Amino acid sequence: MTDPEEKKKGLNTFAKYSSISFQMIAIIGVFAFIGYKIDKHRGSKTLIITAIFSLIGVGVAMYQVVKQLNKN
Repeated sequence: MTDPEEKKKGLNTFAKYSSISFQMIAIIGVFAFIGYKIDKHRGSKTLIITAIFSLIGVGVAMYQVVKQLNKN
């Protein structure tokens, strides 16, 4: 049988990694939305600012993941 503390530790680890994935989605989404609004305001036919801001969002999200994983 498994120890209740092991189950709790496994659940805490799952929650930590789940929250990291939701943070990544939120960060990338916010940056993409900002880029989209800028493109819409400029009246651009190509969504280049959206693409650039999305890539910046990916970079920021990856930085946050590495920072959180190294903290523990």
